[in-house]
Amino acid sequence: MTGSDRFFDQGQPLPVFDALRAAGVEIARQDGSAVDARTEAVVYSTAIEEGNPDFTAAKKAGVPLRHRAEMLANLAKGRTVLAVAGTAGKTTTTGMLGWALEQLGADPTVINGGALVDWADARHVGNVRRGGADAPWVVEVDESDRSLLNFFPEWSVLTNISQDHFTLEEVQDLFRAYAGQVKTGLVCGAGVASILGKQKAKIIEVAAQPERSGDTFGVSWRGLNLSVRQPGAHNALNALLAAELCAQLGYAPEKIAEALSRFGGIQRRLERVDAGGGVRVVDDYGHNPAKIAAAWAAVSAPENRVLGAWRPHGYGPLRAMMGPLADAFASVCRPQDKLWLLPVYDAGGSADRSLNSDVLAEKLKARGVNVELAGNYEALGADLVGAARGGDTILVMGARDPRLPVFAREMAAKTVGR
Repeated sequence: MTGSDRFFDQGQPLPVFDALRAAGVEIARQDGSAVDARTEAVVYSTAIEEGNPDFTAAKKAGVPLRHRAEMLANLAKGRTVLAVAGTAGKTTTTGMLGWALEQLGADPTVINGGALVDWADARHVGNVRRGGADAPWVVEVDESDRSLLNFFPEWSVLTNISQDHFTLEEVQDLFRAYAGQVKTGLVCGAGVASILGKQKAKIIEVAAQPERSGDTFGVSWRGLNLSVRQPGAHNALNALLAAELCAQLGYAPEKIAEALSRFGGIQRRLERVDAGGGVRVVDDYGHNPAKIAAAWAAVSAPENRVLGAWRPHGYGPLRAMMGPLADAFASVCRPQDKLWLLPVYDAGGSADRSLNSDVLAEKLKARGVNVELAGNYEALGADLVGAARGGDTILVMGARDPRLPVFAREMAAKTVGR
């Protein structure tokens, strides 16, 4: 197996490259040179544009092109598929479900959008686990490109439904169509069942009021206290969904709760990267209004100050979500907090670059948010290191840019001992 990546071409040594090589994957330049008539198929993600050199080489050589979701759905045929969908919380809930089933002895195959902290190391990418021949497949499915419609799972978790990549009406219609493809049952978050309406699969809606205990939250579930180590009320609700699906599959609630209490989290999902000193540094994938607000709220406490840094992951998403983004930041940024905005991450391609982070900054200033533009990582780092003091939390958020998790760890190293 061979794969190409634009960051490899740019000379950016991402840690995942070493793990892929350890798994036997050869990494090639994304210039078409790795594709020829001997290639069985070229598998691509939605982020790959039509003019990509590997696309061109595949078409010239007559090599079939397969979307990643289509390929994954084909591989999963004949398996018991447990899919996790929803606007927010998919990756964490998929990780929780896969982890719990592994701990419960189910030996699942897991394909997730993010790496589990407990599964990732120098030789393992962490977001994939190969299970037994007859074991269930736990798969995260994505609504952003409508590719979840490739899947016809036995069971599904549907975390929540809110506006993100499309209008709210379009998102609701998409999830209704997906729900119609689920064979046995859907475990849903609060308010989802009324959106889905009547479906052939049974719908189990679970809801609870998370209760805080220190830095974490728990919920009451089937007579038990269900809690996880990850901060944020939303993570307790993610655990509730994973737990209920495990219970629907016949596992004992006590053992499910015990397994989830040991869940170590997902990389870049409220991942704490400091060594436990006076300044906490948290790295998070938050890139849409709901996820940003949830992450900020999760690390906020009456006695602390949040120093947040966010990088928009694309020009189109920033333009489409400008109003909701302003609402999200304004709702969670307290008077003692401060937000820095980096320029939009530019991944190339044919984007409309006429709008940038300064527009959002002006909207936030008008609403009383303490916000500042950071021209680059060097300037941002200098500001954060200069501002941080013991008891503060530095929250680094954003998607796509591989520099973000590296930067978060740099901040952790530079604020040790405060």
